[in-house]
Amino acid sequence: MPRKIILDCDPGHDDAMAILLAQGSPDIDLVGITTVAGNQTLDKTTLNARRVCSAAGITDVPICAGCAAPLLRPLVTAAYIHGESGLDGPQWPEPTVPLSDEHAVDFIVRTIMESDGDVTLVPVGPLTNIALALRREPRIVAKTREVVLMGGSSERGNHTPAAEFNIIVDPEAAAAVFSTPWPVTMVGLNLTHQAGAGPDVVERIRALGSPLARTVVDLLGFFGSTYKVAEGRPHPPVHDPCAVARVAKPELVEVQDAFVVVETKGEWTSGMTVTDFTGRLGRAPNAKVATVLDRAGFWDEMVSAIAALGPASR
Repeated sequence: MPRKIILDCDPGHDDAMAILLAQGSPDIDLVGITTVAGNQTLDKTTLNARRVCSAAGITDVPICAGCAAPLLRPLVTAAYIHGESGLDGPQWPEPTVPLSDEHAVDFIVRTIMESDGDVTLVPVGPLTNIALALRREPRIVAKTREVVLMGGSSERGNHTPAAEFNIIVDPEAAAAVFSTPWPVTMVGLNLTHQAGAGPDVVERIRALGSPLARTVVDLLGFFGSTYKVAEGRPHPPVHDPCAVARVAKPELVEVQDAFVVVETKGEWTSGMTVTDFTGRLGRAPNAKVATVLDRAGFWDEMVSAIAALGPASR
């Protein structure tokens, strides 16, 4: 039976890929998309979610806008990676998919509380919406199947030497999520950097021949150009769909138990996900940490999802 998920995102090129995988995978039931400020401002990330859904013919999934700023800090965005629109590259027509009137936090709380405990939260942006949902209704902890998030790293960061972008944008929210007693899987940079979209992948997608496939090729072209400048990587890593893949086909993403705590006070290490695999801190594991990606299997799933959605965009 497909796994029900709420995808909490800040589109973002890799967020766009996560939306496509979540809707196109037969193993996922995408019950809602919630947006948050992160890669760009909230108005832009929300517009981008509507753009992606319109291009892919995703008309039956509610899109709810959430928090426009972190809990305590000024917003930091990633225009240097995602462009001024947050989704530069393709030429986007006016979106046809509407925006829900419900706030993302209200949607998350209501959907989980009305569920049978079978909804997985998949946050792939800053964790502001999730932290506020916890504050609004603590009972969601017992009713959430699990949290599978893209964020953090058990090694080095990308926005700073210590911190991954999603975590450093709102480290207080991330700290709340990791300190909550619910099942958490951290899909961090150490895993997602294995999901590079090389020429082999781009050509497979291009060969699908659909308008949606051409849009994805344009997305990856822009994403690759900025990643090469910013990080010197030859192929852009598509971080966010790795979290969706872990839910759809857990065998694609190997994990290890660890204690993870988010640094919120360090002068140079704020936003770092301190990851203890060996018990040196004397704390019991509170998360599963993704370590190894089946790259071939992951891209098979991604390409199949784009192919499944392609006809809807013709």
